[in-house]
Amino acid sequence: MAGPKILVTGGAGFIGSNLVHSLLSDGYDVTVFDNLSRNGSKLNAAWLASVHGKAFRLIEGDVRDFRAVAEAARGRDRIYHFAAQVAVTTSVQNPREDFEVNALGTFNVLEAARTVADHPVVLFTSTNKVYGGMEDVVIVESATRYAYRDFPDGIDETRPLDFHSPYGCSKGAADQYVRDYYRIYGIPTIVFRMSCIYGTRQFGVEDQGWVAHFVISAVRNRPITIYGDGKQVRDILFADDLVRALRMAPEHLDRTAGQVFNIGGGAANTISIWAEFKEILARLAGRPVEAAGWGPWRPGDQLVYVSNCAKAKQAFGWEPRVSKEEGIARLWHWVRDNPGLFDSM
Repeated sequence: MAGPKILVTGGAGFIGSNLVHSLLSDGYDVTVFDNLSRNGSKLNAAWLASVHGKAFRLIEGDVRDFRAVAEAARGRDRIYHFAAQVAVTTSVQNPREDFEVNALGTFNVLEAARTVADHPVVLFTSTNKVYGGMEDVVIVESATRYAYRDFPDGIDETRPLDFHSPYGCSKGAADQYVRDYYRIYGIPTIVFRMSCIYGTRQFGVEDQGWVAHFVISAVRNRPITIYGDGKQVRDILFADDLVRALRMAPEHLDRTAGQVFNIGGGAANTISIWAEFKEILARLAGRPVEAAGWGPWRPGDQLVYVSNCAKAKQAFGWEPRVSKEEGIARLWHWVRDNPGLFDSM
């Protein structure tokens, strides 16, 4: 089909591979730019190649290399920028690498877009961590979860920024650069500040991708460690719903260019990371699933984060469709039905 020529940085990662599969399935011209360093990225690249054959094009490169990024961006009409360092814990251990990948890497993508005569659309996946710990927001506690007292629909985009942790700082700096390249250079950019995304093709580990990590561990009878008290609440969004948003937003540039959107499961898809999540796991497993150990609270861990997605619905008609129960079940069955993918993990 005729359509935009698309570049996806980090296109062999979890979110990237889901989007690339969707686009290639509809006949789009897509190039993936990825250094294949993330856990599972080589498996995802092999899967995309097996499904789509020669239509799957991969450039193995690093977003820290401006020349490589600029070459990949040449002739592209749309750039999805997913390549990133994604774990708060890793950012604390190695803040320089975190900065270089997230802040400098995004700057390189923006500068590459600026070199293209007809500026491509750039859609960047940011994070709710740009809002920081939100210590002023009143939190109430119940038996299985924490909750906002005054924000039943979640946090919207008017929330003041307060970068927390090296990861929050690097993604926050990138977030603001992406916004400003619309204001200063007229490049049609879009920022998604995302909550917890989960789904198939996600090879979650303890440091990142907790929903998939817990599901993989439960399916394969591996020990699970909970950091904090397990009552932390997140709104979780299934990957298929995110892919719809990623495809819809660039089609409405009159309302989305230069804008920031909170993207997550919203108030209807909140869950506490263990006190409630373990009950869904137990139903799927047909047996109790218990934590093997407990660890200290992690730096920058919010007691609650819930996205208010009303702005996205108003601007481009998007809202989640997949419930948390359905999405977790779909992820469970994918992990259960593909044991070979996890043997080396």
